[in-house]
Amino acid sequence: MDLNLEGKSAFVCGSTQGIGYAAAVELAELGASITFCARNEAKLKDVVAEFSSRYSNRSFNYVAADFGFPDQLEKALKEHLAQHASPYHILINNTGGPAGGPAHSAGIDEYRQAFNAHLICNQILVQHLLPGMKSAGYGRVVNVISTSVKQPLNNLGVSNTVRGAVANWSKTLANELGQFNITVNNVLPGATETARLSSILENKSAKLGVSIDEAAAQMTAAVPMKRFAKPEEVAAAIAFLCSPAAGYINGINVPVDGGRTGSL
Repeated sequence: MDLNLEGKSAFVCGSTQGIGYAAAVELAELGASITFCARNEAKLKDVVAEFSSRYSNRSFNYVAADFGFPDQLEKALKEHLAQHASPYHILINNTGGPAGGPAHSAGIDEYRQAFNAHLICNQILVQHLLPGMKSAGYGRVVNVISTSVKQPLNNLGVSNTVRGAVANWSKTLANELGQFNITVNNVLPGATETARLSSILENKSAKLGVSIDEAAAQMTAAVPMKRFAKPEEVAAAIAFLCSPAAGYINGINVPVDGGRTGSL
């Protein structure tokens, strides 16, 4: 199986922690150079230094941008690409999810901010990196979204809405770009051991008046595998979809949820 990504460059969003960081590790292990993207510049410098030390035979860069402000991302991206001559072959769209709450009571600004941080920023990234993928004759776009695109999750109204929009945007791109040997797929993580899950468990614990361990037990009870995912398990699916071996996999949703989603 050809998983070799030597000579490939990857732009990985949300890559200083959690699933994004784990994806960067997996891609680097397969031979890719990485550009990290997140809003905290100090953390970005730390991961670049870490990866440069660990994989001394290739380049690592970063772009600092807050996805809450698409104009900021576009400006930072243009500046970076003006100095980064080689094309990107891989784009991992990965952004923290919106706050919880019912769809009907969410404010207009909550929806607007979510669409900016996810759909609009994803579009900016694709439009700027697509020419390089076309010229290289190789492109992989992987969007890290949510199982809610297959089965909406309770009390995540804004997230359910924007994740569904990203999924359909992705499928449309897959139809348009396949002819250029560019694939576009979605990875749908279930509950994964990240900082976001810790926050969810704390809120659930407080709301129900139970311990964090009890709150976690209630959540894992709904998962056939009876545990949370590790970031590395989600990252493995992401990395595979970026590889030459996945060249004919295009326009699909890949749940990595231990079987929790109640549909095929």
